[in-house]
Formats: sequence, C-alpha cells, structure tokens
Amino acid sequence: MAEQQEQAAPDAMMTRIGQVVMLHHGGDREEARGRFLGLWGEIGEGGDPLHRCTLAHYLADTQDDPADELAWDLRALSAAEELTDGDVAERHPSLAARAFYPSLHLNLAADYVKLGRSEAARSHLRRARGAAGALGNDRYGDGVRAAIGRLELRLDGAGPSYGGPGEDPGAVEGPGTVERPGPFGGSGGETLGPPRQRP
Repeated sequence: MAEQQEQAAPDAMMTRIGQVVMLHHGGDREEARGRFLGLWGEIGEGGDPLHRCTLAHYLADTQDDPADELAWDLRALSAAEELTDGDVAERHPSLAARAFYPSLHLNLAADYVKLGRSEAARSHLRRARGAAGALGNDRYGDGVRAAIGRLELRLDGAGPSYGGPGEDPGAVEGPGTVERPGPFGGSGGETLGPPRQRP
C-alpha cells in the first residue's frame, strides 16, 4: 500500500503542473506564475529532480524579465543533471533523461540571446546540437532540431534577427502558435508524463 502511494505521488505532482501549464497556455500568465511558485514552495530546492526540472522549465515561460527566465532555465538544467534514464523511465517509460538536454540547452541559448550574450548563447546552442541525437524522429524532435537551426542562423547573422520582448529567439513554431521546445515532448499544455514543449 505504501509503495502504491509512493508511485502515485509523482504522477499527482505532474498532473498538478500540467494543469497550471494549461492555465498558462490559456492566457493567464500571472495566475500561472503564482500557482507554479506555490508548487515550487511545496517541492523545494531539494525535492524530486524530475519535478524541479519540469516546474522550473515551465516557470521560465512565465517570467517577464529575461534574467529571471534564465535563472529558472538554469534551475531546470541543474535538476536534469541529477536525473538518470533509469530514474525517468521508472515513472515515464517513454522518456529518457538525455532527451531533455537539447531543449534545455536551446532554452538557455535563447535566454542568452535575449540578454545580448552571444558567446554564452553559442555555447549552449552547440550543446543543444550535440545532444540532439537523443531526440526521436518525430514532430517534437523535428521541431527542436529546426529551432536549433533557426537560432544558429540568427546568431550567424543569416536568419531573422531577434525582435526583443515578446519574441522568443528559440521558439518552435506549431500550428497557430509559437512555443519554446520542452524537454519532455509534446506541445505546451500536453502532459506526456512531464509536460512541456518549449525552451
């Protein structure tokens, strides 16, 4: 019985995170940020790394200040570094920890572009490209690889330039939306285990 409760706890938290993601994608950014911060308070700095990675990744999306967005994306990467494929597969058999890295590094590269730190952006973009082999040959993987390519072009001056606030230089374009790729597959608001499609 205790073992079943332990198994249910991660799913319950991921469900709660997914509900707030849907709220955010419904347009209520402020409310979503407040609820995400409440969940962060429950999880804590030393909480489950999969929960922290997921939550920090989505919290970054709700930030108005690019420096705050960067701070949350760095927390997401730090939590991901604590995960192993076995840790993730126990709860989400279709996911592998190494497949989180292309999106996480792409998000950081986009953050650094917004902050005008092109060398840091290039460093994370190289890491995203190097980790992209872990992505599947599916819509999500194709989207992340395309976003990496677009940001590479922008940094090389061959693509459209970053337009400033409100535009995400690492965005993955989907039907009718622009989203940052997430480490967990799916589109923002979908819950394939850990939710999110965005950098």
